[in-house]
Amino acid sequence: MVATPDDKAPLIEHLVELRQRLLYSVLAILAGFLIAFTFAEDIFAILVKPLRDITGPQGKMIYTGLHEAFFTYIKVSFFTGLFGASPIILNQLWMFVAPGLYQHEKRAFFPFLVLTPALFFIGGLFCYSLVLPLAFQFFLSYVTESIEALPRLAEYLSLVISMMFAFGIAFEIPLLLVLLIRIGVISSQSLVQKRRYAIVGVFILAGILTPPDPYSQTLLAIPMLGMYELAIIGGRMIERSLAKKRQAEEEAEAKAQAEAAKEEEN
Repeated sequence: MVATPDDKAPLIEHLVELRQRLLYSVLAILAGFLIAFTFAEDIFAILVKPLRDITGPQGKMIYTGLHEAFFTYIKVSFFTGLFGASPIILNQLWMFVAPGLYQHEKRAFFPFLVLTPALFFIGGLFCYSLVLPLAFQFFLSYVTESIEALPRLAEYLSLVISMMFAFGIAFEIPLLLVLLIRIGVISSQSLVQKRRYAIVGVFILAGILTPPDPYSQTLLAIPMLGMYELAIIGGRMIERSLAKKRQAEEEAEAKAQAEAAKEEEN
């Protein structure tokens, strides 16, 4: 069957709309990057604070390549700009998808869209304020008179960003699972039945997202398992709410049919 010009028109319109949304997202990231680069040194100082709180003012960081400090600031600015632009990116995604959704679908998806950056920020903040100090305290416990810690800029930044992003993603787990329950892909009961597999999968994922040591993996795995349990609780609440809604609709429909039947008899 040959596509007609009328069939191609909607596709072209969607592609143009997608290009526009992507352009706005890229411009938002670029603007965030330029602003963050202006304050790159201050932002990096914030990221170094958990380590400096342990090592004290005498703690120094080194770089072995002449370009390393510059590219470290570039990476800091990029990730900061990306995070700062995330609400705009999500808004552009919503504006692209929303016209194709029904009203009840919009009501179902919109809260998840709003909560996504909030939970990611909470996960990153949890890692920064609690996990990183504990992890650094553990790592620096191996410093002796003959072993001195001289962390490199690039390696430190990669460690901090990877762990903060890992925790940010981990805190999205309950939101994703609850969304899947909301649209009927899975159920809270299936999550309970697959809990043992989830535990294994969580520790494997934690091993991939964190440095190769059991301490960091455990620090990520435990919150992820907690998020999994929260998803089960939230899923059960949504299932009860949906069940009550369906029951009310069925009762209203049955009542309407009964009234219609009574009117026909009269």
